[in-house]
Amino acid sequence: MTERILINPLNVRYQYQHYNGQASREAADPTLIRFKDRYYLFASMSGGFYWSDDMLRWQWHENRTLTPFRYAPDARQIGKWLVFSSSDREPSAFYRTEDPLSDVFEKVSEPFPFWDPNLFCDEDGRVYFYWGCDNQKPIYGQEFDPETLLPIGEKRELIFGNTKEHGWERPDYPGRPQKQVKEGLAMRLYRMIMRLNGSDKKPFIEGAFMNKFGGRYYLQYAAPGTELSTYGDGVYVGERPLGPFSYQASSPFSSKPGGFITGAGHGSTIEDAYGNLWHASTMRISVNAGFERRIGLFPAGVDQDGILFCNQNFADYPLDIPEGKFDPWSITPQWMLLSYRKSAEASSSREGHGTELALDEDICTSWCAEGGAGEWYRLDLGGTYQVCGVQLNFADVDVPMLQVDKSLRSNVYTNNRFIDPDPKLRTRWLLEGSEDGGSWSVLADKRGADSDLAHDYIPLDGVRLRYLRITAEELPYGEPFALSGLRVFGKGNCEAPEAAAQSRAARIDAMTARLEWNASRRAIGYNIRYGVARDKLYSSYMVYGRTKVLLTTLNAGQKYYAAVDAFGEGGVTAGEIIEID
Repeated sequence: MTERILINPLNVRYQYQHYNGQASREAADPTLIRFKDRYYLFASMSGGFYWSDDMLRWQWHENRTLTPFRYAPDARQIGKWLVFSSSDREPSAFYRTEDPLSDVFEKVSEPFPFWDPNLFCDEDGRVYFYWGCDNQKPIYGQEFDPETLLPIGEKRELIFGNTKEHGWERPDYPGRPQKQVKEGLAMRLYRMIMRLNGSDKKPFIEGAFMNKFGGRYYLQYAAPGTELSTYGDGVYVGERPLGPFSYQASSPFSSKPGGFITGAGHGSTIEDAYGNLWHASTMRISVNAGFERRIGLFPAGVDQDGILFCNQNFADYPLDIPEGKFDPWSITPQWMLLSYRKSAEASSSREGHGTELALDEDICTSWCAEGGAGEWYRLDLGGTYQVCGVQLNFADVDVPMLQVDKSLRSNVYTNNRFIDPDPKLRTRWLLEGSEDGGSWSVLADKRGADSDLAHDYIPLDGVRLRYLRITAEELPYGEPFALSGLRVFGKGNCEAPEAAAQSRAARIDAMTARLEWNASRRAIGYNIRYGVARDKLYSSYMVYGRTKVLLTTLNAGQKYYAAVDAFGEGGVTAGEIIEID
């Protein structure tokens, strides 16, 4: 049984946010950094950060003294220092430390207000700063003094939105679901103003992050909006840190519009201790609030032509990560999904939250019981399988709002949001399995756990099971027991599906294509790989129970190719590569 498993969203503690009559978990806009042989992960509105020795097992470190834990925290190494900053409408500050776990941070400068910051230290020691988060203004760049962290030189406009040529930047893309998100009065008024002045049709261009690969500068950015499934990261490439830059034709290089959890924007790219590239980014739920978000981590790379890419095929399945240097395209699913649309029963179910909604491969839907502790959910796989892993995704339904004294301007109450890093919050449960539905064995017992994990993953060593049962013991705030996904992975009892037949594709506008194919036997879904060349199918779109899809993330004037891979409990069958006319 391997322990080097990556599955998204990351299995870390996500803090509750209470604001505008809403409560939900949030961690997003991740900055990942390797600093002094340890990995640190900073995320928005968290009141702390994560750290790890291998990027697969993360530990939480609370910090209530570092005041700028607001949106889009940035951390980069400059000399012996880790330099930290975050977004603020008032003059924003830079802090530095030699050891983040010491909680000793020294303020260096406070140059001007900025949003979505990113520092970059070049090989010659010169420092550059990038910032911007707006659907009217661009991303800016400017050189900074490496000692004082104050600006020198001229501020430059670097990246504007371009919805006439970049399909993935469109917030109003064809076929966009009109899903209602629970929003407070302030957000509803804000969106109404955006609609009245037409700015709701313009993308937010945000989340800058700079890397240097092979002597060239890769300025990454996010669009069109964090609450959309098409939220992704694109990149411009240049020979100098402040440009001029050219758009990478295969943008977005990070994109996950389908599957169990969608979204892969506003992230960061790093090199690990072995020379492998990784991209961390924001994944979205956006049910209880637009900013109900999670963190995803993906293998990445730069190909022989200098193209930055992510491998996001089956990115929310368990992936076995080798130790040492590896080919990012060698990372493939270890086991297949066994729980899709199987049958289930429960101790109780709320109206609109039936048992089937924990098995539909959509994190935005959920089964919910009438109560909390003591409620149970039982899954029948329909046959006995070798089960190798279970992902338990807990949903938040009707979380009680905390009453907060807004005069307490601390780091846990900021940006009109109250972050609740209460260490006493627990998600406790018992997971059992059975072959016959009568005799049960314990698979995992967290009834006494000191953890609060909304996306817990339980590795199993190929145990033979037909039934699984989870019983709630304790939930945060005494909320009802709800599951957005009881996902079971293992070895199927059938062959891989037949290849998808008669795949066909056609452009319906300059930036959108319709793909259709014939259903294949034994397939539960399809993974569409597409890209700008037959050997560069770097983007993907996973669907379940469908034989057509709209690709809305294309770039105008660019030729594309695609392949429809069928997948099921028995494995994956690659499809024929076709040209998108």
